[in-house]
Amino acid sequence: MLSTTSDGNHGRSEARGDQHYLAPTVVESVKILVVGSFGVGKTTLIGSVSEIEPLRTEETITQASEGIDEVAATPEKTTTTVAMDFGRITLTDEIALYLFGTPGQRRFWDLWSGLAEGAAGALVLVDTRRLADSFEVLDQLETRTSLPFVVAINQFPGAPNYEPDQIRTALDLDDETPIVVCNAKNRNACARALSALVRHALNTH
Repeated sequence: MLSTTSDGNHGRSEARGDQHYLAPTVVESVKILVVGSFGVGKTTLIGSVSEIEPLRTEETITQASEGIDEVAATPEKTTTTVAMDFGRITLTDEIALYLFGTPGQRRFWDLWSGLAEGAAGALVLVDTRRLADSFEVLDQLETRTSLPFVVAINQFPGAPNYEPDQIRTALDLDDETPIVVCNAKNRNACARALSALVRHALNTH
């Protein structure tokens, strides 16, 4: 099981030091996609929750992307994922999740079909400051895959708070699609969101 520190976060360095290999109790490995628009927190989430050192394929944002990648809401962001992020979390004694983070920009969306192959579901991160940016992501997810998904509201400082029903209406989600709140920097919150996705995927299948 995941160990928890006194501040409510799991100790990443300790977990990564002890869990390079899967525990012998793990009997099922599940592939999960982490998707969302540019700058919504996918890389941060995988980095927060992964018990192994995450694999990242990031490049520095350059002037060539000006007017293409919207960074107004995330001015501190200096890099962007160009292929995928990868991490692993042992969710229970018996289940390990392999996390594949997809690039958020349209020009990288051809990668989605390959990354989605064999996945059990997708966690869709959204930013309430930029809900409209999620429309194309959800359309892409539904067009290129048939995966069940959970929408996770990443809580950015100062972002507006909406009730789940308001988010559901704004994003035109089915009543069956779960909506959870998730701080991508908090390992406990990320693990809870992923647990909700696994439950939804099991119920769907």
